[in-house]
Amino acid sequence: MTQSASSSTPESVLELRDIGKAFGPVTVLTGVSLDIRRGEVQALIGENGAGKSTLSAIVAGLVRPSTGSMRWLGQDYAPASPADALSAGIGLIHQEMRLLPDLSIAENVFVGRLPVRGGRIDRATMNARAAEQLHRLGLDVAPTTLVRDLRIAAQQQVEIAKALTLNARLLIFDEPTAALGAEETDRLFDQIAQLKADGVSFVYISHRMDEIARIADRIAVLRDGQLVATHETAQVPVKRLVEDMVGRPLDRMFPPIEKVAGDTLIEVEGLTALDGSFADVSFAVRAGEVFGIAGIIGAGRTELVRAIAGADRRAAGQVRMQGQAIVPADPRDALAAGIVLVPEDRKAQGLVLPHTIADNIALANYASIAPKGWVLPSVVDRFARDAISRFGVKGQAGQRADELSGGNQQKVVIAKCISRGPRVVILDEPTRGIDVGARAAIYEVIAELAHAGMAVIVVSSDLDEVLGLSHRIMVLNRGRNRGILSHQEASRVAVMELATT
Repeated sequence: MTQSASSSTPESVLELRDIGKAFGPVTVLTGVSLDIRRGEVQALIGENGAGKSTLSAIVAGLVRPSTGSMRWLGQDYAPASPADALSAGIGLIHQEMRLLPDLSIAENVFVGRLPVRGGRIDRATMNARAAEQLHRLGLDVAPTTLVRDLRIAAQQQVEIAKALTLNARLLIFDEPTAALGAEETDRLFDQIAQLKADGVSFVYISHRMDEIARIADRIAVLRDGQLVATHETAQVPVKRLVEDMVGRPLDRMFPPIEKVAGDTLIEVEGLTALDGSFADVSFAVRAGEVFGIAGIIGAGRTELVRAIAGADRRAAGQVRMQGQAIVPADPRDALAAGIVLVPEDRKAQGLVLPHTIADNIALANYASIAPKGWVLPSVVDRFARDAISRFGVKGQAGQRADELSGGNQQKVVIAKCISRGPRVVILDEPTRGIDVGARAAIYEVIAELAHAGMAVIVVSSDLDEVLGLSHRIMVLNRGRNRGILSHQEASRVAVMELATT
C-alpha cells in the first residue's frame, strides 16, 4: 500500500513540496513531496530513469525545478547553482565521478575551497587534511598522487572524501559504493554513523538492497518520476521494494544454473602482470559455463581480465582458445580470437559519449553492418534498434549516449559488445549502477549467452551476484588464485575466507 509523504515535523531539515521537472516535452518528475529529517539516512530508490538523480540535482542546485518549492532549515530554499547549495550546507556525490584527472588527490578534494595562508595555497594543510580523510576511508595513497593514476574504486573514494570534508549538514550520496568492495563500504558506513550522531542528514541512493536495509532509516520509492511509496523503516522485504520500484512482481533475480556439458573453450595458465597486480593465475572455462571472479578491491581482478582481453600487456603466462595459444597485443587481437571485454568504466572505455546510441553500437559491429564497406544509415538504425530492444535500453537509436542514465549507458556497452557474437564474454562489473529490474534482465542475458555455448567470465564486487550467477568461482587475494569453488561449495563465508586470509 502506497503511503503519502509525511507532513512537516519539527525535526525536518529539508522539505520538498510538489517538485516537478520537465526537459522540453519530456517530464521526468511530477508532484514529488518529501521530508528529510535531522540526523537520518533517507534512502531514495527506483529504477534507472525513475528521477532519483534529477531530484538530487534539484536539491543540490544543478537543476531548477519546473514546479514546486523547497524549504531548508525552516527558510525558503531555491539554489541557483551548486555554490548556493554548498553555502547552505548541502553537498552531492554524483553517481558519475567528476574529478579533475590532472590534479592531485588533495587538489580534487579541496577544489574551489583551497586552504590559504599568507595569500598562498597552504599545501601542507591541504595534503594533511586530505590524507586524514582518505585514511579513514581505507585509501592509503599519497595525497599528491594524480587522480588519473588511480583505479576506479580509488577515484570513488576520493569523491567521497571530497564530500565528507565539506562540513555539510545534508549529504546526498548517489550510488557511492558502486565501485567499492566490502571493506571500503564498511569504512564509509562508519563515517556516516559518526556524522549522523552529529546531526548530519543523508539522502542515500543505491540499487543495492542489502545496503539500504543496513544503512537507511526510511525509504522513499520513485517510479516514472513519481513518489509511489514511502516506508518508515528500512526493514522492508526486498520483494516488496522491487515490486514498488518496477510496478510488477519480479519472480526471481537469478536464472537457474544449468548443467555444463561443453568442452574447455579458454585456458589461462600462469598469467602474470607486468605491474605485479596479479601473478601465476591459472584457470579454464568451458563452453556454456559462467565463471565468476571474486575478491576484495585491489585483488587484481580487473587487471587480470584486461590482460586476457589484450588491453594490458602481460609479463608471463599463456592464454589458449580451444587449445591454440594466442598472444593478444591489443584488444583487436583478442576480438579476432573471439574474446570480448565489457569494461568496468563505461564512460572512459565503453562509450563515445557525444555520439548516438546507434553510432556507439555500430562502432564495434561494422563487420556485420557493412561487410562490403558501405555503411547505410538505415542498416545501422535497424541493427541498433534490435540491440536496444534486446537489452531493454531506455532510449532511441538517435539519442546521444551522454543523455542516458548510467544504467542505460551500461546496457548500451553490453549490447555493443555482445552483438559481435563472441565465443568468450568477459563482463567486468556488468551491473554497476543498474537497477534491480534491469539487473534481472542482464542476468537472463548472461544465462542465455552460456546456454548458447559461450564461455562467460563475470567479475563483480557484488558477492551475491557472483554467487547467484556462477557455476564456479575463482577467488583472488593479492593477485593470487586462492581457490576455485563449485556452485555447491561457494558461500559468502567460503569466498570471504579465501579473499581475506
